[in-house]
Amino acid sequence: MATQSNHQPHHLQECALLRLWQIIGNPKANPPIPAILPIGRTTFLNGVKSGKYPKPVKLGERSVAWRSEDIRALIESMGGAV
Repeated sequence: MATQSNHQPHHLQECALLRLWQIIGNPKANPPIPAILPIGRTTFLNGVKSGKYPKPVKLGERSVAWRSEDIRALIESMGGAV
């Protein structure tokens, strides 16, 4: 059984908040959530800590999200198209 990679450019809204699984994807979800950035959860969160990736916006006591503009800028700085 062959698996097909879905690495096509994503359309990100101008002003939106993205949760972690929307950024890194979740192939186990039903339906699967394709990744915007093809990296793992730990790699992404370590990059946020080190300043390599954008900081999240706090939504509540235990809830955070990332601004779509920040993720778009990150992708463009990495040489990708959005």
